[in-house]
Amino acid sequence: MEMGTNAKRPEDSTPMDLRRCPWAGPDPLYIQYHDTEWGVPLHDDIRLFEMIVLESMQSGLSWITVLRKRDAFRRAFLGFDAEQIATFDQNRIESLMANPDIIRNRAKINAAIVNARTALRVKEKFGSLDLFFWRLVDFKPITNHRKTYLEVPAKTDLSEKLAKECKSAGFIFFGPIVAYAFMQAVGMVNDHETGCFRFGAPMPGR
Repeated sequence: MEMGTNAKRPEDSTPMDLRRCPWAGPDPLYIQYHDTEWGVPLHDDIRLFEMIVLESMQSGLSWITVLRKRDAFRRAFLGFDAEQIATFDQNRIESLMANPDIIRNRAKINAAIVNARTALRVKEKFGSLDLFFWRLVDFKPITNHRKTYLEVPAKTDLSEKLAKECKSAGFIFFGPIVAYAFMQAVGMVNDHETGCFRFGAPMPGR
């Protein structure tokens, strides 16, 4: 993924030699994501919808693959504006399928459109995606105390509940495992290892 012109690179934000969750590895893009986004409470509806789409796109793939294509996704999906995506027709789908810079999976692209329409209904009912998601944790992040990331489950009872509610609302490609990854990504759950410099640290704004 080509970083946007306004994006901060890791060397611009946090030292590279800090202790981090091992999954961040040596990749600068992964380190940036770990240091500035993962586990940070997110309440902006457009960004929340972005994570719905990206986490759904990740299914069966590595997260770094999605991160590298993130800017291309933002361009292809019009900044993740749900109102615009909800209007995508078959011609737009074929155009996306021909775009070599994104993940060209027809089922996942269709899911993004279905989920955009669902997001609009959810916002009409609950007022915002923020309220829909964050009410499940009483609007307060759950901080776990994982000594090692190997202790982190693929899904939890809460992600099962979230996935069930999302399915009832009409979201697709959003099962319990995707739901838990989403919860971690948007800060509903803080799963940084206790030895990571991000654990318990003030979270930067998004």
